[in-house]
Amino acid sequence: MAHIDLFFSTLSPYAYLAGNRAEMVAEKHGCSITYKPLDIMALFARTGGTPPKDRHPSRVEYRAQELVRQAKLLDMPFNLKPAHWPTNAAPSSYAFIAAQNAGSGNLGKLMFSICRSVWAEDKDIAEDAVVRACLEEAGFDAGLADSGLLVGAETYAANLEEAVERGVFGSPFYITDSGQRFWGQDRIADLDAHLAGKI
Repeated sequence: MAHIDLFFSTLSPYAYLAGNRAEMVAEKHGCSITYKPLDIMALFARTGGTPPKDRHPSRVEYRAQELVRQAKLLDMPFNLKPAHWPTNAAPSSYAFIAAQNAGSGNLGKLMFSICRSVWAEDKDIAEDAVVRACLEEAGFDAGLADSGLLVGAETYAANLEEAVERGVFGSPFYITDSGQRFWGQDRIADLDAHLAGKI
């Protein structure tokens, strides 16, 4: 079975805008997905990126326009200045890792639910109640929010190291078995074409 490693941040607006399209592409081509949540700010620091707050005004303005445009094109609700961003992404990431280890639910739905909480619902994903609600919505036991914290922390750190090693520098970032890398929700169509053998 073909496989995709999906590196992402639970704080990423682009991971939110990806919706469930990568999962649809994976299903279409019989691919499995391993999700790898990571610390995006640490990734920026390690790979030459700049946190949004430190970017040149031209880049900040373009990002603002592009995010709003993409949300409209995708017909997705979007708040450019969410009430709880940035916030601590670790609790939601640890819970996601616990959910992936536990199985039984829908990980794509969980990723979307967490990201939607930030970018469309003005919720704080550092809060236990928010994370628990996301887990339940995706078919997982809400108690996973409180379990496997040490494993979650270790995996979260390991995902960052793996990302740096494999050339990841943003979120969402898709890597295929053949080592082809696709950065961003606007490259999911290219991922689809690659898996179809077109590119």
